[in-house]
Amino acid sequence: MASVKKSTSRKAPTRKKSATKKKKSASKSKDAAKKRQALTKKLRDDLKATKDTLKSAKIAAREELKLAKESAKAEIDLLNEQLKSALKREMALLKLGEQKAKLMLAAGERWEKTQLSKIKKMTTKKRRK
Repeated sequence: MASVKKSTSRKAPTRKKSATKKKKSASKSKDAAKKRQALTKKLRDDLKATKDTLKSAKIAAREELKLAKESAKAEIDLLNEQLKSALKREMALLKLGEQKAKLMLAAGERWEKTQLSKIKKMTTKKRRK
């Protein structure tokens, strides 16, 4: 077997990049990196400020909610006291009404007895005569 040698074709020569282009693109890259870093720093600062604001708003909301709960609790206690006193008055009035009814019933029974005794006396006298 005979070895076959491949012919190599010549490639077109590549141009070397000039140093000035590298400097320009390097400086542009550095500028872009600096801008990104500045923007990133600004965004981080904004995020931190937003977090701090939210944290303080959350604390303020908790305090406000706590005060509202205390206020509602105080109002509930006041209303419960008013309800208890109203129930006591109602029970007292109910007892008073029952006492009056008993007294009226007793008075009515006494009147009825006296009337019956008067009628009996009148009828017995007529029979005697």
